[in-house]
Amino acid sequence: MKMIEDFNFRGLRAIVRVDFNVPIDKKTLTVTDDTRIRGALPTIKKILNDGGSVILMSHLGRPAGREEKYSLRPVLPVLEKHLAMKVKFAGDCLGAAAEAGALKPGEVLLLENVRFYPEEEGKPVLPDTATDEEKKAAKAELKVRQKELAKTLAGYADVYVNDAFGTAHRAHGTTAVIADYFTPEKRMFGYLINSELAAMDKVLTSSRKPFTAIMGGAKVSDKILLIENLLERCDNIIIGGGMAYTFIRARGGKTGKSLCEEDKLDLALSLIARAKEKGVKLLLPVDSVNGDSFDAEANTEITAADKVTDGWMGLDIGEESVKLFREVILASRTILWNGPMGVFEMEKFSKGTTDIAHAIAEATSKGAFTLIGGGDSVSAINKNGLADKVSYVSTGGGAMLEYMEGKKLPGITAIRGY
Repeated sequence: MKMIEDFNFRGLRAIVRVDFNVPIDKKTLTVTDDTRIRGALPTIKKILNDGGSVILMSHLGRPAGREEKYSLRPVLPVLEKHLAMKVKFAGDCLGAAAEAGALKPGEVLLLENVRFYPEEEGKPVLPDTATDEEKKAAKAELKVRQKELAKTLAGYADVYVNDAFGTAHRAHGTTAVIADYFTPEKRMFGYLINSELAAMDKVLTSSRKPFTAIMGGAKVSDKILLIENLLERCDNIIIGGGMAYTFIRARGGKTGKSLCEEDKLDLALSLIARAKEKGVKLLLPVDSVNGDSFDAEANTEITAADKVTDGWMGLDIGEESVKLFREVILASRTILWNGPMGVFEMEKFSKGTTDIAHAIAEATSKGAFTLIGGGDSVSAINKNGLADKVSYVSTGGGAMLEYMEGKKLPGITAIRGY
């Protein structure tokens, strides 16, 4: 597998899959967070500095066909500002052959949203009345067209670079299929994916002990495979967020109206038993900040985590839980954080998540390697200005989760070959 730092792009056109799926203000049509655009800059600049030209392709949102509100055009001025140069724009990704062919060394072309074509995702749009046979036939036809789309896009360039880790878990035309049209010497990861993989592999395969995983979020069912994989590697697993109440209920606690997956109580008990069997310390909240409704203006009370008042719901961890978790975090040498400790988007119930974010930053300053992933965890780090105070903040979300679960990601396999 070719490494981008060892490749010379001089005189070559590189087609680069980036993740410019950025938030855009509907009224002003301006990008409100350019983190993902900035993440792609090292790869783009490497190609340009070598004397190559760059063709950028990305998706934005989930358009149903061509919808102008999902156009990548608003990305253009932000990209031009960061690159300090004019960037060309192709209003149709499949009609850009001439523009791509005319690119001179040092030039950049941004293609329009690749998801304007259903072939990109390979998901046929069918009526609810479609039979299983019709669905099967439509999917097979779209897969053929997906290969044609990938082949057309591949024809624009000499080299393929995948630098969109956020979509690496999708077997889409521009994330996986397109790689088939380049020889192993002419396909590679960009700097962003390489750094993502290095950070995750460091946690999974060469973590320093003690290794602590902090799991949050709403549902146990969303994190089953990750927890199971981490039980083989971790010394401590901290459980917070809505999923904690399923564990607490499973152990006989009172959780009021807190989020609880009734059909996962046995699973929670089995995970607790497996953790004990493997010598992994599984920590649950000891106190809970409760609300009388799921509302930003809800009345609040603090109780023991297993004694939530009837009619109330646990929406954040309390001070005692923070103290308990913080002690474990500060004693750790490797930390993985995926998921908030409470309803982070509501100010009244954000303190637990914020405190854990600061504890992780403090542990990093003491020499721990810290990997942050998952939307709310990343938001908490960014909101508190801690992005440069932790070791690595993943852009992946779902892709990171699947990789950490031990799954093979199509976009990674397409380049690595395994």
